[in-house]
Amino acid sequence: MPHTVLVLGGSGFVGRHVVAKLVDAGHRVVVPTRRRDRARDVMLLPTVTIVETDVHDPAKLAALVGRADVVVNLVGILHEEGGQTFARAHVELPRKVIAACEAAGVKRLVHMSALGAAPDGPSKYQRSKGEAEGLVASSGLDWTIFRPSVIFGRGDSFLTMFARLVRLLPVVALAAPAARFQPVWIGDVAHCFARSVDDDRTVGQRYDLAGPSVYTLRELVTYVGDLTGHRRPIVPLGPGLSQLQARMLELLPVKLMTRDNLASMQQDNVSPDPFPALFGIAPKPLEAIAPEYLGPGAARSRYDEYRAHGGR
Repeated sequence: MPHTVLVLGGSGFVGRHVVAKLVDAGHRVVVPTRRRDRARDVMLLPTVTIVETDVHDPAKLAALVGRADVVVNLVGILHEEGGQTFARAHVELPRKVIAACEAAGVKRLVHMSALGAAPDGPSKYQRSKGEAEGLVASSGLDWTIFRPSVIFGRGDSFLTMFARLVRLLPVVALAAPAARFQPVWIGDVAHCFARSVDDDRTVGQRYDLAGPSVYTLRELVTYVGDLTGHRRPIVPLGPGLSQLQARMLELLPVKLMTRDNLASMQQDNVSPDPFPALFGIAPKPLEAIAPEYLGPGAARSRYDEYRAHGGR
């Protein structure tokens, strides 16, 4: 059954893939954004409406929610900067979304959290995500919560960052080299979000989304170096030097790492549970996807991944 789905964060990395999947499933999609040009990757998709607005404004958010059958909240930040804080993005906005849904009589809410989210987590990021989970779960709405591990795919902010670093640096000084991750492909994440929208079996459920393999950070950086043809010596940093490096990197105009990111890596970003069978897919391994956008022969177009995996 087609729905009108409001996707908050629909112009971002995860959002544009979720929006494409929702369109493929026949839904009408509304994507709010502060600047229309930020949504250029989805604005030409059929059944997508772009609305230039501020979702943090309760009145404007209420107007958007009032037009929807389903709300998908993908809004999240990795670094605090200026007025963009974890509390504002991860706690205050979900609270406003819940209030708007309740006022408009919209019952269905699909929310993106993160693997490792917990009110008592070691980082502000994890604690804010954990607090938001609590708000959503106690809301009385028909909610579903997804908790992905680090997400990879063309345009990601994780493997792509390391690919740039190994091209530029003769040696990689690596903080938290033993931190463990279970990367999950963006296409699999988007599939689960889109499938959950009208699947009542997912109501009231939390799902970890993690790939088939676990890697240390050092293994991931080594793999990216091999894949790009720029393998570099890796100098593992201990806790003290890792803190110093994170403190220095915080000062850069583009934050590569912060002390809060480092705190998150104190906890393994892996799931004890298998990929949820309900969604009918086996998660793609990193090695099957990463060469498509990081390898020497990778296609340059940012639309190639849509064409290859979206049937276009």
